[in-house]
Amino acid sequence: MFELLGVAPQVLFGQLLLGLINGSFYALLSLGLAVIFGMLNVINFAHGAQYMVGAFAAWMLMQWAGVGYWWALLLAPVLVGLFGVALEKTMLSRLYKLDHLYGLLLTFGIALMLEGAFRHQFGSSGMPYPIPDALKGGQNLGFMFLPNYRAWVVVASLVVCSGTWYAIERTQLGAYLRAATENPVLVQAFGINVPVMITATYGFGVALAGLAGVLAAPIYQVNPLMGSNLIIIVFAVVVIGGMGSILGAIVTGLGLGLLEGLTKVFYPEASNIVIFVVMAIVLLIKPAGLFGRER
Repeated sequence: MFELLGVAPQVLFGQLLLGLINGSFYALLSLGLAVIFGMLNVINFAHGAQYMVGAFAAWMLMQWAGVGYWWALLLAPVLVGLFGVALEKTMLSRLYKLDHLYGLLLTFGIALMLEGAFRHQFGSSGMPYPIPDALKGGQNLGFMFLPNYRAWVVVASLVVCSGTWYAIERTQLGAYLRAATENPVLVQAFGINVPVMITATYGFGVALAGLAGVLAAPIYQVNPLMGSNLIIIVFAVVVIGGMGSILGAIVTGLGLGLLEGLTKVFYPEASNIVIFVVMAIVLLIKPAGLFGRER
């Protein structure tokens, strides 16, 4: 079969693995964007910068506090989430009744300031972050070699994405969150503090970006520009899946990562644009996205 395709199985499965890893990051980041847009109606263009801050938080915890990877995996998303809470309370909360463009411009400006500040402090060459000892090495599957850390990234992303989907779509808290976007006055009448819920939702969405940053740190160099290189692709994933759709963000992120990997095997020149070609086709056929609803 592989001979008919003219591709060595090691090359095909290797690129599919890379695509699945990229798709895991696309899913995790687009999930955070979908949560924020779906619950708060805010287009968070600072998401890529917050992903970068998560990676730097892990690196600084290691360098300055001697904190290992596993503690950083817990602490860095919390720190980034708290930063998001402060951002929502001081700035974003003033824009909810205004056009989407104001939130987009504000978060874009915040992203530029964060990237500029980190580039001024740390430069743009990037710093390595070691793979934890427990996840070094890999497994020989016969047709390919599977690094343990990359397998961990895929599993962790799937677990977090599935748990988030279940919490929002299948629990009472998720029902309150969805209701608060439609009728906050009614939800508040049930004794729910809607402003606190909105703030916590933004903090959680930002924490997902921070978590993705920690997972990415051992694979990619910790770099001030790592978020800006990814955020455009993640926005395309969100648009294809449907703005605000939790399931759409997860399925589309993973699927487009695999499609990108296959494109690198059979038509490498198109691998950088295939996601945007898919986005154009989807918008022509279904403007609300594959899993989106017409508003």
